[in-house]
Amino acid sequence: MTTLRRMAAHGAAALLGVAALAVAGCERKPAEPVPDRLTLKPGGFADLPGWNTDAVAQAVPAFKRSCDRLKGQPDDRKLGPDGVGGTVADWRPVCRRLAALPAGDDVTARAFFEEWFRPYAAANGDRRTGLFTGYYEVELKGSRGPDPAFPTPLYRKPIDLVMVDLGEFSDKWKGERTAGRVIDGRLRPYEDRAAIEAGSLTGKGLELLWAADPIAVFFLHIQGSGRVTFPDGTQMRVGYAGQNGHRYVAIGKELIDRGVLKREEVSLQSIRAWLKANPADAAGMMNKNPSYVFFQELKGEGPMGAQGVALTAGRSLAVDRGFIPYGVPVWLDAEDPLDNARRLQRLMVAQDTGGAIRGPVRGDVFWGYGPEAEERAGRMKSNGQYWLLLPKGVGPSS
Repeated sequence: MTTLRRMAAHGAAALLGVAALAVAGCERKPAEPVPDRLTLKPGGFADLPGWNTDAVAQAVPAFKRSCDRLKGQPDDRKLGPDGVGGTVADWRPVCRRLAALPAGDDVTARAFFEEWFRPYAAANGDRRTGLFTGYYEVELKGSRGPDPAFPTPLYRKPIDLVMVDLGEFSDKWKGERTAGRVIDGRLRPYEDRAAIEAGSLTGKGLELLWAADPIAVFFLHIQGSGRVTFPDGTQMRVGYAGQNGHRYVAIGKELIDRGVLKREEVSLQSIRAWLKANPADAAGMMNKNPSYVFFQELKGEGPMGAQGVALTAGRSLAVDRGFIPYGVPVWLDAEDPLDNARRLQRLMVAQDTGGAIRGPVRGDVFWGYGPEAEERAGRMKSNGQYWLLLPKGVGPSS
């Protein structure tokens, strides 16, 4: 999941501004950045572009998984920051009705959502448009044991790694996480990517498996899940088990700053091509991202999202949980990653998050597994907007 931020230096204008201030004999403080703020405007299903043409029944299995997560939770538990998604009690009748929906019936599914939900246009303050990217299950070749042909280990989560949900300590840190190790009674930073790649975890018995291509492993760290094929043809599905607490850094920006790639050229495909074409510089470039992910073997239906449910290709969306509750149906309207003349308009469910997913209008579409999923995910840098579908009676009234 890669976030690319537009960076522009207006050197001449800045110089002239400083000179003017010096002549005036005054000092102006830099403007305070406007904090991110989720705003919701109620609307109707007629406001959702493409609502009547999407195969909405394809999103129902994903939504059912999210509903199942509410079982056993207290009725008064709030969903999302400040209870933006209401309470568990607000969703119980919706989930009961959902369980009875027939499979694969778009007409019935569309009628269900129109009966039980109201759409709310999401914005960051008054800004409706945001960035939408994509992610997928990475394909790797690997070995269950050490082998010269498979030099790069995938590590299990170290026993001394402490992962912290900062939102448990203060509401202002909702959605924020960190990690480290406890030394002399204090939480200290864990090793970064460069230290781990240099061997800080070697010999500790943490190797889950060994992979052939370090660049493929790097992208696995970014995507969070993958399938490893062994020489005998068997496969292991692997997924996120923990992270070292260091903030994710997009190496695409570094390549832009070096003049290697233009901003509009940056994609998973172009970054990977540069790394493969520059083997002497590849390791150092990848180490610009200090974030490091630990893995576990996955069983069951598919890769697990942060909500704790198996993700559904093309229907699961990663969001910033500091603003958007897990389990909420979302209507997405964004540029198609393979054809900017078309629109990607579909019903999705907020079921995951990621280190690069920041802001009230920001999303990462899970595309699944295989060449087409990789192509769509790797090229997706789409402007778009979305609506939250909240049960009637929940949400702002105006």
